[in-house]
Amino acid sequence: MQFVNLTRKVEIGANCYCLTAAGKNIVLDCGMHPKADGEEALPNLDLLGEDAVDAVFLSHAHHDHLGSLPVLMRRQRRASVLMTDATRRLSDIMLHNSVNVMCKKREDDGVTAYPLFTHRDVESGAKRWQSCPLRHPCSLEGERLRLGEKEDVTFELFEAGHILGSAGVLIRAEGKAVFYSGDVNFEDQSISRAARFPEEPVDVMIIETTRGDRATPPGFTREAEEARFAQALRTRLERGAAVLIPLFALGKTQEMLAMLHKFRRKGRLPIVPVYIGGLSTKLTEIYDKLASSSPRHQPELQLLHSVAPFVLAGRAAGETPIGRGKIYGLSSGMMTEKTLSNGFARRMLGSPEQALFFVGYADPDSPAGKIKAARPGDKITLDPAFAPQELRCDVEEFNFSAHASRESILAYINRIAPKKIILVHGDPAAVEWFRQTLSQSLPGSEVICPEPGVRFEI
Repeated sequence: MQFVNLTRKVEIGANCYCLTAAGKNIVLDCGMHPKADGEEALPNLDLLGEDAVDAVFLSHAHHDHLGSLPVLMRRQRRASVLMTDATRRLSDIMLHNSVNVMCKKREDDGVTAYPLFTHRDVESGAKRWQSCPLRHPCSLEGERLRLGEKEDVTFELFEAGHILGSAGVLIRAEGKAVFYSGDVNFEDQSISRAARFPEEPVDVMIIETTRGDRATPPGFTREAEEARFAQALRTRLERGAAVLIPLFALGKTQEMLAMLHKFRRKGRLPIVPVYIGGLSTKLTEIYDKLASSSPRHQPELQLLHSVAPFVLAGRAAGETPIGRGKIYGLSSGMMTEKTLSNGFARRMLGSPEQALFFVGYADPDSPAGKIKAARPGDKITLDPAFAPQELRCDVEEFNFSAHASRESILAYINRIAPKKIILVHGDPAAVEWFRQTLSQSLPGSEVICPEPGVRFEI
């Protein structure tokens, strides 16, 4: 049984890993790096060889786990591609949007390698995607197994609590059990339920470490954070400010809409106009369609009907006046150049009357990360095409991360006590915290920080 990390660096980037078990090559996720362009944005897929992969598991539909899937599928034409039904529906929208973004980068920035795949590639590839149920043993061909039915390699999906459709996968082969977490959250969110991962012994655990470099503040609770957020929103809106909340189109937008609905219902927030982007709207439609058939809180809640957000899209978004007493929940969450949130922030940054609220993770090198690290009066460049601006707007941070705290991940690993623990999906400081802490709490386990591109026996 072997493992190879196909990402190019130890970081949160183009997440992609290969497990070889019982003679089968199984790829776990196939993301695209959000900060790289062209071929450099891809995982190191050359290490796999042509038509050498038997199965691909997709843990969820975020770009850093999904974005390179059509490229992989062109090279691996016999591989089955396995995911939950919700992930299948969301992935279709996300990949078509990715084609549009790449074409725009080719036109605006001269990235001649783009697009790395086309709309036709997405459409033809989607015909090979297979929807798999949660908590039911299946073969690598995606077929449900009957009680007592044997296969050389089997898998079972478990609810991961990160976004709609997210799942970890338990793979059984050669008398061993290997569990890959994908992105996980062990706490309830507004819509997503906490992860329900296996509690049985596993031999190898491959687990994310995103928040390993930050401790949860003493006494922190989500309930108290929601109350603080609601009060901050109300205060700014009552004084006539517009509030920009940079959000990931998938996951964070829908959680935020559900939270705003709760605040309205409990009288914590007046009914004010809420704006979201076009991609966010398409993805929210999937959340609403699957409301009663997916594991979630508030299955009766139809977000687009109950919150009734207005849609900002295309050229009209840049020409829309920023209104007083309105909430703009716009993507991207990291305020990447040429996105809705970046454009709106450039119009708000220098105004003390406006407010900018952050509700989750932002890469320190991203525009959002730069604002978080800045002080009032600092000069900030949100887009190299525009001059630096002085930070004068009201900035506040809240913690509604969709990733598990390092304390909850550590508790799960310690409870299961795998023989081998492979740490992935984290910046070096986050991975190192888990390595040191687990080496002390589980001295009988081997803790592995997989060097990119190196195949090793597990």
